[in-house]
Amino acid sequence: MRVLAAMSGGVDSAVAAARAVEAGHDVVGVHLALSTAPGALRTGSRGCCSREDADDARRAADVLGIPFYVWDFADRFKEDVIDEFVDAYAVGETPNPCLTCNEKIKFAALADKAIALGFDALATGHYARLVDGELRRAVDDDKDQSYVLAVLTADQLSRALFPVGDSPKSEIRAEAADRGLAVADKPDSHDICFIPTGDTRAFLGARIGIRPGAVVDGATGDRLADHEGVHGFTIGQRKGLGIDAPAADGRPRYVTGIDPESGTVTVGAAEDLHIWRITAGPAVWTSGVAPEGPIECMVQVRAHGGLAPAVVTPTEVDGVPGLDIALSEPLTGVARGQAAVAYLPDADSGDLVVGSGRIRSTSPVPATPASLDA
Repeated sequence: MRVLAAMSGGVDSAVAAARAVEAGHDVVGVHLALSTAPGALRTGSRGCCSREDADDARRAADVLGIPFYVWDFADRFKEDVIDEFVDAYAVGETPNPCLTCNEKIKFAALADKAIALGFDALATGHYARLVDGELRRAVDDDKDQSYVLAVLTADQLSRALFPVGDSPKSEIRAEAADRGLAVADKPDSHDICFIPTGDTRAFLGARIGIRPGAVVDGATGDRLADHEGVHGFTIGQRKGLGIDAPAADGRPRYVTGIDPESGTVTVGAAEDLHIWRITAGPAVWTSGVAPEGPIECMVQVRAHGGLAPAVVTPTEVDGVPGLDIALSEPLTGVARGQAAVAYLPDADSGDLVVGSGRIRSTSPVPATPASLDA
């Protein structure tokens, strides 16, 4: 096969490209220039897409003996990922930009260009596995990225390769060193790649501006503090609330609700965060076909953690497919804009990704689909 290997400049994508070469594919490396003004150097493990990253990717391609190109996707990335990220926070959501990047950049814009140029597949350094065309968790649970890939359609998965998903990270680094790849010990990227400072609130504030509102006690309705915009808050947040006095009972307060229209941020106790029901959509079923009825599975609501047993029922509203999720035990920190991903547990082959949808609403009231009632 002709394979286009997306090379970020990190160790995972370098080894993914190397394994694609070793498998006998005709491989070409490509680095995506996603910033209109890339920095010269990374700051430790923060950020990516610097000129240093592009140079690291090029050196890895040279070691592998494959052609290498840099493609400019900066405008598309700003429009589809950064602008959407800012817009989501402005309406009280907490988006995951990695989901959007995979959905609209790497496995849409990039993959489409690859196919148009005659490539058969796109290889990336994501930690996930494809088994008989089905998306499953990676061997390394700590590095698993199936959650941020659950937005991919069956067609997108059919032209994807995840060569490192069957190995733990330690083996990937050791393999990179054995292959003479200089990125073997390069730190992993953390935080949001286009906010290298790590200060998301400042990044959003510079783009959204000041939109004052109140921080309100959910139990008493008392105004506890003023704020400069709902973009500075997310569900489950405990620090940075601007509240001077402790709660009457001395317990910590958490953000339990965000109303972008009024600018009201509601805070309450930890138990006020308990969520029993989630609606999400549009639904993406990784097999390409929705389940015929409710399914018992595990649901994950954020990239790290937030996992609980549930019954997921396919829905359709105004022709748009969705998911109705009845949790068997409550989850906390469930924020609109994140993804809800349904998995079927499989100890032998890795948990199977069934489908996903962006979280649209939540409820603290337990509910069970009628079709599964006793």
